[in-house]
Amino acid sequence: MRTRQEAIRYCLSLGGCYEDYPFRDPNWTVIRHNDSRKVFAWIFEREGNIWINVKCDPEWRDFWRKAFDSVIPAYHLNKKYWNSIILDGTVPEEDVRRMIQESYGLTGK
Repeated sequence: MRTRQEAIRYCLSLGGCYEDYPFRDPNWTVIRHNDSRKVFAWIFEREGNIWINVKCDPEWRDFWRKAFDSVIPAYHLNKKYWNSIILDGTVPEEDVRRMIQESYGLTGK
């Protein structure tokens, strides 16, 4: 997963959610739950790569940050609960998907 469209497509495949552009800035795409409107993925371009901010259980937050240089404290969000995944090809797609799924689950409550 390297592009905005791939990230959006995967997020939407989880079901019960929709794509939104709340800032009137096409650089920022958010994926929200239909019922609660809570965001589980913030997708944007920064420094030449697509980034995805995802919510993490604090027990996993540091694991992901230590496992991959391209998983860092979230850009523009609470760093206690959110990580940024930089889609530069260094984080395996299965791990990117797992982090997105976790965010989906944590925000869907």
